[in-house]
Amino acid sequence: MLEATVAKLDVPASRLIVWMGPAIGQANFEVGDDVRTAFTATDAAAASAFVANARGRWQCDLYALARRRLAALGFAGVYGGGWCTFAESEQFFSYRRSGQCGRMAALIWIEPGRQD
Repeated sequence: MLEATVAKLDVPASRLIVWMGPAIGQANFEVGDDVRTAFTATDAAAASAFVANARGRWQCDLYALARRRLAALGFAGVYGGGWCTFAESEQFFSYRRSGQCGRMAALIWIEPGRQD
């Protein structure tokens, strides 16, 4: 999804800044071999974003995976990340935590006339 979004923007990565918003953290995001294999098939070093757990599955670091993919696209300015929508119940909604539907929103803007 990151690659497709950047391609649609049609702006060089050097002119963009990335801010990663809230996401589920590695300690609370368990995935199977299929997910790990999908990432490591095209980037063997992505294995560093997965930690084996006692259930024979993987704890996945979405922020690390996003940073790797953004770096491969040429982004140097990547900020934010580090929150956990599952663990930080006072700050964020989480369907995984509550089992009820809810909403979060993000804001993206372009500063008119800015040339840097």
